[in-house]
Amino acid sequence: VQLQASGGGLVQAGGSLRLSCAAPRTITSVFNSHVMGWYRQAPGKQRELVADIALSGITNYLDSVKGRFTISRDNARKTVSLQMNSLKADDTAVYYCNAKRGLDMSWGQGTQLTVSS
Repeated sequence: VQLQASGGGLVQAGGSLRLSCAAPRTITSVFNSHVMGWYRQAPGKQRELVADIALSGITNYLDSVKGRFTISRDNARKTVSLQMNSLKADDTAVYYCNAKRGLDMSWGQGTQLTVSS
């Protein structure tokens, strides 16, 4: 699955931003067979799962983003988005779109989010 991420940038603490990821070259049935997610990696830290969403709509969130971030997917358009509200300086990281099916994982290019306090 080839993934194209967009939407990073610089935002003030308390602000909002939306990340998007598309898989335009992937056929719909293949996209639908993947759990789609967003990971992030801050300087000096390991990459961590922020949120993911299955075809069924079942979601999973990192505890520190619950209630602030919302992940969604549009299977017809083959996109996954991450709406981020009430951003904090600790959210600063490079964010990566991910498609997972079993042990297979595909990654988009990272997009930088910087939250200024």
